[in-house]
Amino acid sequence: MAIDKSINILIVDDYKTMLRIIRNLLKQLDFNNVEEATDGAEALAKLRAGNFSLIISDWNMQPMSGLQLLQEVRADAKLKSIPFIMVTAESKAENVVAARQAGVSNYIVKPFNAETLKEKIEKVLGHG
Repeated sequence: MAIDKSINILIVDDYKTMLRIIRNLLKQLDFNNVEEATDGAEALAKLRAGNFSLIISDWNMQPMSGLQLLQEVRADAKLKSIPFIMVTAESKAENVVAARQAGVSNYIVKPFNAETLKEKIEKVLGHG
């Protein structure tokens, strides 16, 4: 079963260049309904106002980290079932454990390419 390429995806990173990179990778994979947020608070506002099927968020953000955003999403009845992919620069075991405990769907270690992103998306959307 193919993935619905028309789903709405929210990408969250406080680094504009990274948002552009992820957006371009998603475009290569034919995902064009992509919204951006540059911090956790903006991300939550967009999530609560919109209808998203996937969240891709950086871990290291200020003032709200990706982990805090994940915890907020999982604590919100309306948002808690949205698949959440965490992007991190390091795959420290304790980070992975913390993210898993908080309910992360999957995570990607930077740098990554379109193929890796595609694999992760397929996994979390249940078509992998």
